[in-house]
Amino acid sequence: MDQYANEVKLYFKNLPLNIHKYSRKAALAALAAHKQDKFIAFHNKLFENHRKLSDGKIQEIAKDLGLDMAAFERDRNSASINNLINRDSMEARRIGVRSTPSVFINGQFLKRRNLKNFQLKIDAELKKVP
Repeated sequence: MDQYANEVKLYFKNLPLNIHKYSRKAALAALAAHKQDKFIAFHNKLFENHRKLSDGKIQEIAKDLGLDMAAFERDRNSASINNLINRDSMEARRIGVRSTPSVFINGQFLKRRNLKNFQLKIDAELKKVP
């Protein structure tokens, strides 16, 4: 993102999988943290602790990041955040996404998810821009 800061936008979409007990709770929490400009930090902490996720761990992460806990609880239980996750999940099903993480660049699925392939695909797409 540093290399392409002026040319590329990064969007996270949610696809909580049923095989992961805390995936929906984690998505709700990360989006609630986003309301306090802490999405990336929260997201990274979730992945660092993915084997230890629990309601308590989610609370601990929120506190460690200095979130307003009342707002965090209200937001992660809000209809708007639930609806956003539902919309993302329906979109994923519609386009055939079955696993996470899945990466798309300009709507094209990237099979090989490594830095070199990201750069090659981004560079190719940027060459198309007039």
